[in-house]
Amino acid sequence: MPGDDPTILMSSSAWLSLAIICGLALVTMYGETMVLPAIPDFIKDFNISYNTSSWILSSYMIAGAVMTPIAGKLSDIYGKKKILLVVMMIYSLGILAGGFANSLSFLLAARIAQGVGISMFPIAFGIVRDIFPIQKLGMAQGIFTSTFFGGSVIGLLAGAKIISTYGWHATFFSVFPIAIGLALVMVRFINVKKIELVNGQSPKIDVRGALALSVTVVLFLMGISYLEKISSGNLDSLVFFAGSAVSLAVFAMLERRVAHPLVDLKILSDKILLPANIIIIIVGISTFMVYQTIPIMIRSPAPLGFGGDVITIASVQLPFMIVSLVVSAASGFFLTRVGNFRLTALGTIIGTIGFFGILTFHSTESMISITLAIISVGLSFSFVGGFNIILMLSPQKVAGVSLGISVLLVLVGQSLGPSVAGMYQQMYRQTIPNMAKSFPSAQSYEQIFLTAALLSVVSAILALALWKKTRTSTISSSV
Repeated sequence: MPGDDPTILMSSSAWLSLAIICGLALVTMYGETMVLPAIPDFIKDFNISYNTSSWILSSYMIAGAVMTPIAGKLSDIYGKKKILLVVMMIYSLGILAGGFANSLSFLLAARIAQGVGISMFPIAFGIVRDIFPIQKLGMAQGIFTSTFFGGSVIGLLAGAKIISTYGWHATFFSVFPIAIGLALVMVRFINVKKIELVNGQSPKIDVRGALALSVTVVLFLMGISYLEKISSGNLDSLVFFAGSAVSLAVFAMLERRVAHPLVDLKILSDKILLPANIIIIIVGISTFMVYQTIPIMIRSPAPLGFGGDVITIASVQLPFMIVSLVVSAASGFFLTRVGNFRLTALGTIIGTIGFFGILTFHSTESMISITLAIISVGLSFSFVGGFNIILMLSPQKVAGVSLGISVLLVLVGQSLGPSVAGMYQQMYRQTIPNMAKSFPSAQSYEQIFLTAALLSVVSAILALALWKKTRTSTISSSV
């Protein structure tokens, strides 16, 4: 009978597993995006600076960056499903703790626990790779990637409504039961075979490498956060950068000596994978610079901002999220027609146009919405194309390691984005008559958008060079 066809049953099981995994991504991204409209509230409630507020996003990303390769290794040892469940439990506890946060330190601790949830993404990508044949992998990856933006849309709209009605604590409580429910569904319906170990030997976790990497990232971000004080003679930033460089050298030395490195440096230096990774790092930086900037710009009082509320933030950013959702979901169609390299190059060019557009036209909310929509097309194409280059061209025997490195680098980029935006907002401030508090000036926003635009130019050059290299190789091989 047709219903007993094992191919149909296997296909149905794969799509059901994909739907559940997409649900996990939706919840995780909802939990991330819902806090964006509340950034000005955090600044007010905890009496912190704009620069310090960037750690509300960065702490989340740093935790994810450090935990991603560790979770990937653990999933190879104990199984993807088991580690994915553990990650979801830690994330759920972090979400619950966020609802009770009454200080910045408490909130940051909760955000670090939530950041562990980011390490689900390479595991989830690995599950998708395991359950789908190669000819359907691009489509499955596009659908999974689109859920990142789908969760962002839901988080932006629902988060703004919940914050305006019940306060920001309620946003965390709204996520907790959904996360627990999805974890229970995953227990029942997702089945993934445990990877057979070579010679029965389990790879070891590179604990020293993980510690060195975390120290490197944290010191670098601390250097970024103190950068604006150099003009006043404070050299703490240079001390942090020097410490980060030393820690990076120690990390590289450790990775060359261990049998099971946290990051395979040979993969990292590949002539194709390295430019693709740099492109998606730039996408991460640019995206989270926007995430950090727009809420503050909208809610700052006129004439330095628009004097809007959380609902205004949602309406301005909604086109960015919706377009990202639609474009990412359709990426499988685009990939089959234009190819990974051409799509990546097209995305970087569109992104560059969008960032120069918002640099020039950001005097009204409608202008910002339009330029954000253009930027979202570019970022979506760049991310999907660049990530698919890595997914498809990584050597099969090290595909999991390569994927983990790429996700790690994306998270580092996403950690840098808010820090760079917060740095400019702290450096360039201005007061308003009859108001004691100072706010980011127009120059701060110009510097943020200019930096993102110049980074996009770099990504476009890399993408075009990659495209040209692959075209030349194809022509040479056909002669």
